[in-house]
Amino acid sequence: MRYLLDTHTFLSWISKAEKLPSGVAEAIRSPENSIYLSISSVREMQVKSQIGRVDLPLPVLDIVSRQNQENGIELLPISLAHMVALTRIPNYHGDPFDFLLIAQAIVEDLTLITRKSMLAKYPVKVMWQ
Repeated sequence: MRYLLDTHTFLSWISKAEKLPSGVAEAIRSPENSIYLSISSVREMQVKSQIGRVDLPLPVLDIVSRQNQENGIELLPISLAHMVALTRIPNYHGDPFDFLLIAQAIVEDLTLITRKSMLAKYPVKVMWQ
């Protein structure tokens, strides 16, 4: 399976993985799965760290690099196809970071791992077990 982590899921994974639902933790740990983190989430973490909404143990780029090396989490760049998809889906809520993750998950045929049940309103596969 191929999964895209939302920012909250990634932050939970790096700080308190034991509190994630067991199905989520198993999906991330399984070497059979491909796990992605959007470059948009990297930016969101940088912004939230700079304004004091997220306390990170290391600089964001160090965290992302370590997760790539230790757990195979790959960065998903933002492409023109993702931007085009943004124009084709409804915007049910106002979080621009979530909206881009939804577009990426649709275009790349990824299952979005998120605790935000409202994202199931979109034409995207979601997981939170």
